[in-house]
Amino acid sequence: MNAAFLSPSAAAPASGTDLLLWVAIPYICLAVFVVGHIWRYRQDQFGWTTHTSQLLEHRWLRWGSPLFHLGAFMVIAGHVVGLAVPDSWTEAAGISEHAYHATAVWAGSVAGAAMVTGLGMLCARRLLTRRIRLGTDRSDKVLFPLLSATVLLGISATATHNVFGGGYDYRATVSVWFRALFVLQPKPEAIAGAPLLFQLHALSACLLFAAWPFTRLVHVWSAPVGYLARPYLVYRRRATPVAAPHAARRPRSASGSRPTA
Repeated sequence: MNAAFLSPSAAAPASGTDLLLWVAIPYICLAVFVVGHIWRYRQDQFGWTTHTSQLLEHRWLRWGSPLFHLGAFMVIAGHVVGLAVPDSWTEAAGISEHAYHATAVWAGSVAGAAMVTGLGMLCARRLLTRRIRLGTDRSDKVLFPLLSATVLLGISATATHNVFGGGYDYRATVSVWFRALFVLQPKPEAIAGAPLLFQLHALSACLLFAAWPFTRLVHVWSAPVGYLARPYLVYRRRATPVAAPHAARRPRSASGSRPTA
């Protein structure tokens, strides 16, 4: 990979389309994300599960689920560092720009490959197993294509520009736009000049956040993290009760009746 990353183009005044795509839509999606979770919690607090179908089919699930979740955790961690942490912080920590991007590209490629492989197995399992396919609800029919599109667009952007291309410093454009949204100082011009694949990846991620509260993704908030700190439970086998010996029969009288006191 070429170490000389392309410099972002000079920022131009934001157009009406830029304001719609990079200000209005993200804030609408964030509002739906927050309000949707509140509504879901009040209406379906006890339904925040993945609705497991392990009893119907487990061979694909046994490999697909760990690959997808492990890859997803790594991808999320990479996005948190890449989008939320300014490059000045990593440089202050002694991490050069080239070292950061080299690590991010190759670690992200491994994580993305694991996530795509796991997601592909889960999607194939849902499509090829008739009982699971018939039990797929409408939210899953929206979630799986949207999640797949978001993941594939992100991998395509990285591969096109930072693996096989000359390199693109997204932390100078996409990351600046992302952080500005949360401090209520939107900068649509920061992402307006980014490559198309990065823009499509950002838009699909916004839509994914809007759909989040209404899909099985809500089970992320009910992950059993408390089990890690929960005290051990001690199970003891119940002792088998010893049968009491039969009481000696009282002698009967000669007439066959029991003697009276």
